Amino acid sequence: MNQSIKDLLVKINDLNKQLSSKYNQLAVKHGFSLVGKKIVFLQEFRKRNKGFKIPTWKYFVPKNIRHLLSMPFIYLMVVPVIILDIFITIYHLVVFSLYHIPKVKRSDFIVYDRKFLDYLNVIQKIHCLYCSYANGLFAYAVEVAGRTERYWCPIKAAHKPKFNHGWYSEFADYGNPKEWDEKFNDETAFDNIEKRCNI
Repeated sequence: MNQSIKDLLVKINDLNKQLSSKYNQLAVKHGFSLVGKKIVFLQEFRKRNKGFKIPTWKYFVPKNIRHLLSMPFIYLMVVPVIILDIFITIYHLVVFSLYHIPKVKRSDFIVYDRKFLDYLNVIQKIHCLYCSYANGLFAYAVEVAGRTERYWCPIKAAHKPKFNHGWYSEFADYGNPKEWDEKFNDETAFDNIEKRCNI
């Protein structure tokens, strides 16, 4: 890999650490702390937050006809999402075992902590549960696909994609057969995965 690209990746990692620190500062600003998997708000913030809560009966009637018309389309998507979940989970368990690729931890991607927010009513929390599940599942599927691609097809594109998964930076440069030969089917790529996932 080109040294200037390596330098940029180091800078990106440093910026991610700074970003985590900023998120910790936001927790202090908004009056909550993490206790295991639970989020606990200070009493004064809970009281303030409850003042923003829309009563469920009021929220049940959509303000906008567009919201009402879109609901069947949004919630019908649960069918393909569940089908994707079943197939990606079976694929992940079988194939990763065969290739000796470390399993992806679902809970790192499907996170639902919005249930601790006092300013959301029951319907909003159900919507948030659905969004957290669907978007978390897509992120989980991208990680499963990314590890698969790292094993079988670790070659960067000649044109940089608008989005790429976390393994892309470790791929061989386009047009570099020596680097490709070193990285193809390389199980050792996953040796430091615990350290890598904690960056």
